[in-house]
Amino acid sequence: MAKIPVIDLRLAGSSPAESTRLRDACERLGCFRVSGHGVPARLQAEMKAAVRALFDLPDEAKRRNADIIAGSGYVAPSPANPLYEAFGLLDAAAPADVDAFCARLDAPPHGDGEELCGEDTRPDRGRGGQGGDEPGAGASRVRDWPCQFRMNRYNYTEDTVGKPGVQVHTDSGFLTVLQEDECVGGLEVLDPAVGSFVPVHPVAGSFVVNIGDVGTAWSNGRLHNVKHRVQCVAPVPRISIAMFLLAPRDDRVSAPEAFVDADHPRRFREFKYDDYRKLRLSTGERAGEVLARVAA
Repeated sequence: MAKIPVIDLRLAGSSPAESTRLRDACERLGCFRVSGHGVPARLQAEMKAAVRALFDLPDEAKRRNADIIAGSGYVAPSPANPLYEAFGLLDAAAPADVDAFCARLDAPPHGDGEELCGEDTRPDRGRGGQGGDEPGAGASRVRDWPCQFRMNRYNYTEDTVGKPGVQVHTDSGFLTVLQEDECVGGLEVLDPAVGSFVPVHPVAGSFVVNIGDVGTAWSNGRLHNVKHRVQCVAPVPRISIAMFLLAPRDDRVSAPEAFVDADHPRRFREFKYDDYRKLRLSTGERAGEVLARVAA
């Protein structure tokens, strides 16, 4: 079974070997880890502390995190995922939406929760914010693609060790950047080469990146949408923070002509991301099956 590749973002824009490793990870496994991203350890720690404080709010306050689009707000434990709850923020690339999220929840003053959330969700955060020839200098372009920020808690106990924390699924958007719980593991990704799940062990200070369904459709099938799950491996709460890069702001997903040729005929017809997301929710098909419904 393959180990999760670690990509150094300080090299990815200038080293052909590192660029090749990045492309291979996106095309074969659909998952990799990044280091050298420039996000301070202090900020990562304070984000986790602020998120833990949010989950200590009473249920009435949590439910004020209402949906903007289906499934974008507070997610309470459910029969399908009884150990899981989450907050959602859409669009995290828009400062006004960050402000509104914090205002609705009366975000607790753990440091400055609003400042932390706004700083961590800035599209030009880290190495992408310097411009010029820095790796990721084009990161500000994600302003053209809405981002969903999701804060997750898995409420593990002694009785739940060995049980699923969340069901097998793919992410619906283009890609996901995940800040893991540095103390509690359990994330697993499906290695298509062997057909079994590979554990993604926590590595403090790094981020995990997953390719989602829109990434597969937009790349005309070149990028692999990774199936993943979370298993309960310890009787303590597990916290993770995810940023989902969703789809173009005009809501239309279609592979550019550069990805379509005689050897690579168009695999997916154009579709609206909002319709696609709703279809996943209504059918319960959350592990990439809905892509077959938009096949060309």
